[in-house]
Amino acid sequence: MIDDAVLELSPGFTVVTGETGAGKTMVVTGLGLLFGGRADPQRVRPGADRAAVEGRLTVAPDGRVAERVADAGGELDGDVLIVARSVSAEGRSRGTLGGRSVPVSLLAYLADDLVAVHGQSDQQRLLRTDRQRAALDRYAGESLAKVLSTYSAAYRRHREVAEELAELTTQARERAQEADILRFGVEEVTAAQPRQGEDVELLAEETRLAHADSLRLAATTAHEALAGDPAGDIEVDVAALLATARQALTAVREHDAELAAVADRLDEASYLLSDAATELASYFESVDADPARLAAVQERRSVLTQLSRKYGETVDDVLAWAENAVKRLADLDGDDEHIEELRREEDELRERMTGLADQLTAIRTDAAERFGAAVTEELTALAMPHARVVVRVSTGAEFGPQGCDDIELLLAAHPSAPPLALNKGASGGELSRVMLAIEVVFAGADPVPTFVFDEVDAGVGGKAAVEIGRRLARLARRSQVIVVTHLPQVAAFADAHLVVEKSNDGIVTESGVTRLDRSGRVRELSRMLAGLEDSELGRAHAEELLTIAAADRD
Repeated sequence: MIDDAVLELSPGFTVVTGETGAGKTMVVTGLGLLFGGRADPQRVRPGADRAAVEGRLTVAPDGRVAERVADAGGELDGDVLIVARSVSAEGRSRGTLGGRSVPVSLLAYLADDLVAVHGQSDQQRLLRTDRQRAALDRYAGESLAKVLSTYSAAYRRHREVAEELAELTTQARERAQEADILRFGVEEVTAAQPRQGEDVELLAEETRLAHADSLRLAATTAHEALAGDPAGDIEVDVAALLATARQALTAVREHDAELAAVADRLDEASYLLSDAATELASYFESVDADPARLAAVQERRSVLTQLSRKYGETVDDVLAWAENAVKRLADLDGDDEHIEELRREEDELRERMTGLADQLTAIRTDAAERFGAAVTEELTALAMPHARVVVRVSTGAEFGPQGCDDIELLLAAHPSAPPLALNKGASGGELSRVMLAIEVVFAGADPVPTFVFDEVDAGVGGKAAVEIGRRLARLARRSQVIVVTHLPQVAAFADAHLVVEKSNDGIVTESGVTRLDRSGRVRELSRMLAGLEDSELGRAHAEELLTIAAADRD
């Protein structure tokens, strides 16, 4: 059991060794837990409330991981991301990302961009077919990238056209009904031929016609009161009285300026009175009861009122509705032409996508053959001389974002064995070596910051173990590589060496993980070689392994 341990994982190739049962695999278990792996409460140390793992990761501040951390509400400390995971003895799990509590599923989601774990029972990344396809595409290089970029643009446009076409086609009945309603309304308004402001004008005219007798009487009475009428009943009119007043003041106005001003005002009043009387006489002549005209006005107002009830409160609103309806009808009537245009474009895009998809298939098939041959060659050096990796490129009928191809990595464990999925065609130890071979060939094409291998050397030794060490060191030139191993030939190639040690009572203590210097590495490699740390033969062999590994790195 591990009470407390701190692992300082360096860039390059870090190896973790130790005696059987010391807890080496717990290092991989802790990393798996940190990145959203399954939480087993039985892993919690007896007597403890919980098990906890915390990691400090260096990430690009402007990269995809940093963006996802920010979306989750977490923060980076410069270029350092702190990730934590805890599991209680009751099985409750909690994840923390950049100082913010997050679902554990998010840690697993980020793991795809941070770490690739290859263990005896934990092969994650390259067992996913989507990751296999993406890795093969990057392995194929620029020739495929150009075609894929063109295809992706055509695919996106095809999706847009298909969605718009489906929407227009599905809504054809609704659009036809809307067009019928609009067309009926426009025809009704056009037949009525309303004018702007006509309803206001007709209301005023109807009111005047309906009260024509009252208006004539009022105008006659007012005119007689102002100007007089020999045939009328009014004996004294305003004009005569005003004339009398003017004459009285005109005779004496030169004697007093104030009185002269009043006389001027009476003169002005006389003019105004005369104008008013003239207008009343004219109005009287113009007002005439006309029942036929009144009926016509009322009928016209009824027509306009019906339009207003359907299309707007006023005639002006009705006219505005009709104008908009005509524009909408033009759009609806133009949909049929637009549908035909979209169908032609859809056919053209489909034909173009078919040609581009065929090119993608051809490029992928060629890359798959090259890749399969390269991985098979690597497996020969990794003590699997009869194993063969095949990349199956199967083409479906449906277009997808990346073409029509499904990519699957298969393994034939021996010449007579049929190619099977990676996790079905090899044992745990063999699968780790297969994954190492794949990762070495994919190196640079499918970059991952950190690789973790647990017991990648299970079941091998001698020259094959040296070749495994070489390939791990080669992979570490591009990424951080962490390996749990029991083989000194592998450990010798590491840039940094950590050892998990047991205490005298068999329990791993807080100082259980130690970083070794050169002399410490010699002792540990000697123990792994001869079972004795102080064996002179073992130490000499350890020195030789370190020298060979150093020369190979140079």
